[in-house]
Amino acid sequence: MKSLVLMHMLAGGLFAASSLTYTKTFPGSMPAYVQIALNDDGAGVYKEAPDDDNPIRFQLAETERNQILGLAQKLDHFSRPLESHLKVANMGMKTFHYEDADGAHEVKFNYSEDADARALNDLFESIVDSERALIGLETAVKFDKLGAQDAILRVEVLRDQKRLMAAQQFLPMLDRVVKNESFLHMARDRAAALADDIRKPK
Repeated sequence: MKSLVLMHMLAGGLFAASSLTYTKTFPGSMPAYVQIALNDDGAGVYKEAPDDDNPIRFQLAETERNQILGLAQKLDHFSRPLESHLKVANMGMKTFHYEDADGAHEVKFNYSEDADARALNDLFESIVDSERALIGLETAVKFDKLGAQDAILRVEVLRDQKRLMAAQQFLPMLDRVVKNESFLHMARDRAAALADDIRKPK
């Protein structure tokens, strides 16, 4: 009996995997293109070009994943328009794409008045800011030890603004700074404090 129930649930797609993708194209901005692809388990990939051969892989915290998937559900998985059609400045063309066993839905917009769409866009932009902060930190740690302090400060600012996403991904670089005496003492102290904060159970 249990096996029959499970077969019906699988057939109904209750356990089917889904994916959610955010893409923004904004010529003249930095970066001019971003794409974030998320699985329903919170595993993600960040790209700054369609053919990016060195994407960043990250894992969202459960609360972050639930926020994003919850907003996508409130937006009917993008099966309805979101563009406001108001005369506003070009803010970059955003695309939300959702796909599961039942099919795919996609919506594009420059500006939306829908509060849930704006909240979801803000979460994705927080991921963009976090990944760019990670790139900056990795670059400083590897090639510019004097710049590590500023790179760590940028991560702290995101944390204080509650915009730091997938924070665990910063720990390897922060620990590397803490353990290496060639970095400035102040940078090592900041890295240690930030790493401790990330490791604290939320």
